[in-house]
Amino acid sequence: MLLFDGVCHLCDGAVRFVVAHDPAGRIHFAPIQSDLGRRLYSMHGLDPDAPDTMLLVTRERAFRESDAVIEIARRLGGAWKLALVGKIIPRGLRDAMYAFVAKNRYRWFGKHETCLMPTPELRRRMLS
Repeated sequence: MLLFDGVCHLCDGAVRFVVAHDPAGRIHFAPIQSDLGRRLYSMHGLDPDAPDTMLLVTRERAFRESDAVIEIARRLGGAWKLALVGKIIPRGLRDAMYAFVAKNRYRWFGKHETCLMPTPELRRRMLS
């Protein structure tokens, strides 16, 4: 399950990208602002009142920051698996770049006042 900031335009775009490139529907979603999202985000030591990273929770483990992006791409398969090359960049540097974008995402991409209504396809893949 991918937990994302439901008011962030960039995060909303990332979710729509995943939906479009995961036609089998393997990845499900929940906004961090939902009850389930808040609970899971907190369980992994993150503050749901100040979301600063997507969190991909799998049966095996949880991925955050740049590791989440790389793992999502791996799970999408095909050419997206090339994102695994990003692992050659030290995690500290990858996560610093991720944090820089995350810190500026509202200013650069904007935000909604409330979580948007999901499309029918996204609604089928949302967990609450």
